[in-house]
Amino acid sequence: MSTIGNMTSTRARTGVGTARLAGAGLLILLGGFALLGPLFISSDPSTQDLGASLAPIGGDYLLGADHYGRSLLARLAHGARLSFGMAFLTMLAAAVPGILLGLAAAWKGGWAERMLEFVATVVLALPGLMLVLLLLAFSPGNHGPLFLGLSLTLWVEFYRLTKATTRTVLAQPHIEAARMLGFGSRYILVHYVLPVIGPMIATLSAFAMATAIIAVSTLSAISVGLQPPTPELGSMIVELLPYFAEAPVHVLLPAVLIFLLVLGLQLLTQGDRA
Repeated sequence: MSTIGNMTSTRARTGVGTARLAGAGLLILLGGFALLGPLFISSDPSTQDLGASLAPIGGDYLLGADHYGRSLLARLAHGARLSFGMAFLTMLAAAVPGILLGLAAAWKGGWAERMLEFVATVVLALPGLMLVLLLLAFSPGNHGPLFLGLSLTLWVEFYRLTKATTRTVLAQPHIEAARMLGFGSRYILVHYVLPVIGPMIATLSAFAMATAIIAVSTLSAISVGLQPPTPELGSMIVELLPYFAEAPVHVLLPAVLIFLLVLGLQLLTQGDRA
């Protein structure tokens, strides 16, 4: 989860560059596959047909079948939806409290900020995946602890970025002038603070989603995350790995989908370079 930590030391780039457009286009395609694929693909991702075990690409199975004869196209579509959904919800659950607490800490300061800093330090003292594993120990293989653990890990980055940037903005002379002219906190927040932190939060959100996708896949791959027969991309790779010699493309398909999801999010954070 070091990607999120590295990002907070840089400012969001402005401009809509070629890389950002490419990332947006890639995510639109993958999002369409994830959202609409399960609606138009008639195959059930859990339906087994042992007679079609490791069926090649083409024929009755457009992208082949796994070792249980389950449609890889259907499983990839449901896996992409699961990864997208969990990543987006995790990002929201981390961003909303992180941003609100960061704004409150920068605005109020005092004991509230000291308490929040202590909580953030405690969370950062634990390796991100360790915190997720601790929660998964109470209910292994379920969505809830996995979602909660990732959110608890990622909110700190939103909090610290928001607090540091907001404090810098509030220290500017024009903010003091606005206060002296009688403009309220809401006006200052909407017109001066949010336009500055907005692009940074958007960039951090993309990094957070990419981190969540990688974390979910990694935990499922080591059998402590979502468990089979749930069509999760990381667990699909592990399930098919023993058959790599017979069907290497089948193993690579979920790995390529993870790569494309993360690549699209990473490209989306790029902008025009000066």
